[in-house]
Amino acid sequence: MNQLVATEQLRALGLEIDLAETGVEAVRHAEARPYDLILMDLHMPEMDGLKAARAIRKLPAHASTPILAMTASAFGEDRDACLEAGMNDHISKPVETEVLVATLSRWLGRRPGGVGPRDV
Repeated sequence: MNQLVATEQLRALGLEIDLAETGVEAVRHAEARPYDLILMDLHMPEMDGLKAARAIRKLPAHASTPILAMTASAFGEDRDACLEAGMNDHISKPVETEVLVATLSRWLGRRPGGVGPRDV
């Protein structure tokens, strides 16, 4: 259900998205193409988000791609684990649209769905 809500929020912001059901699939997507930003759930089957982020960081095309945790795991130690795994930031679920837009704007360098400099 959270994935459906997040997908709709992202599409409403005019973003093109790819979905990965597992951490292994997320790594395969990253191997196949460049992304401007990656949202990563921590709790995925086959490979958790921390392991997937570490694997994606090893890919030359994604050495500096912003990877943001998007998870219900919102404790300080969860955030620290995300940063240690190579993620850049953390968005807590349930996701508030204003927080999502501000965080994506910070990492994309522009407001989602718009063009030009950060304006959020």
